[in-house]
Amino acid sequence: MKRFLSAALAAAMAVSLVACGGTTSAPAGSTPAGSTASGSTVSGNAGGSSAAPLKIGGIGPLTGGASTYGIAVKQGAELAVEEINALGGMQFELNFQDDEHDPEKSVNAYNALKDWGMQVLLGTVTTGPCLAVASEAEADNMFLLTPSASAVDVVKGDNAFQVCFTDPNQGVGSADYIADNKLATKVAAIYDASDAYSSGIYAKFAEEAAAKGLEVVSAESFTADSKTDFSVQVQKAKAAGAELMFLPIYYNEANLIIQEMNKQGYDAKIFGCDGLDGLLTIKGADTSLFEGIMLLTPFAADAQDDMTKNFVSKYEEKYGETPNQFAADAYDGVYIIKAAMEQAAANTSMSASELCDLLKPAMTAISVDGLTGDGMTWAASGEVSKAPRAVKIENGIYTAM
Repeated sequence: MKRFLSAALAAAMAVSLVACGGTTSAPAGSTPAGSTASGSTVSGNAGGSSAAPLKIGGIGPLTGGASTYGIAVKQGAELAVEEINALGGMQFELNFQDDEHDPEKSVNAYNALKDWGMQVLLGTVTTGPCLAVASEAEADNMFLLTPSASAVDVVKGDNAFQVCFTDPNQGVGSADYIADNKLATKVAAIYDASDAYSSGIYAKFAEEAAAKGLEVVSAESFTADSKTDFSVQVQKAKAAGAELMFLPIYYNEANLIIQEMNKQGYDAKIFGCDGLDGLLTIKGADTSLFEGIMLLTPFAADAQDDMTKNFVSKYEEKYGETPNQFAADAYDGVYIIKAAMEQAAANTSMSASELCDLLKPAMTAISVDGLTGDGMTWAASGEVSKAPRAVKIENGIYTAM
């Protein structure tokens, strides 16, 4: 995301907590992400030839503790690929590999996809593995568009771009939203010091909280080796009188913290980032404990714009579940690749490196209307520019605030 002033972000959030799906004009050669849903057509292969399908590789956790994210990304991408291929013009082929949220396995998956003939990479899903793969992709001059890995270093190479917000901007946006909507004045935070995603968000949150007059009365961390017992961290937050608990972490650990808060009778508000988008999928969890939880996310499945309604309807029909933000990010990601291909007049028969050289400048020239943002644009840094939104869990579903 392009760097932006916190005041501007707060103003944008104050007016943008509604469903996405406008009619922002795209420049010549780009395609709004929801074009097929709204009945538009796309003509021919990007380069005007009948070349073989563009081989898109995908990497993410399909098994393990973060599988909710990977499965959603895979399914969102599949749906977009099916829609695009049904048009009869440029064709895509998706090969999605499981990395179990493990950096080493993610690199192995990347190499397997290269052997398959991958031309562009939609991935990886989570930050740690994407950091490992990003350096490989940069060395190979492989175009990389991650739907959901949010660390700034993920897009350090000029070949890499993001669909999601960066960690710093999630931290800044969270502090601004809490302060500007007067949700609390005393805040506690629990974050994962061993995880780049979590620690990156918290660092910027703490900095912005001070600037906005929020008092962080308790800031406790944990690591990958100590994430099953949060009794001490919760007790300290409660004793400090925190009115709101900020959780820039993944949903499994958040669930344990929420359970511990309930056990200790600690009834503070809870605010998180996109990592909490998965709470409602935890099997056997007491979802009543999640009522009222707020999080920053660019997508709400209950939004009433046509683009979102069509996507949710198709997704639920195909997969039997409601899509989350990660599915929407991936769906947009496939259409973003298509828009960049058309902007660059690229041909699907080109090599990965040739495509990368064309797609890099194309990304800074396109504007895409998608499920996760209207008029999305990209800086040369690889960061996306779009307004964040917030959602709240009410009656067991995510609702736009």
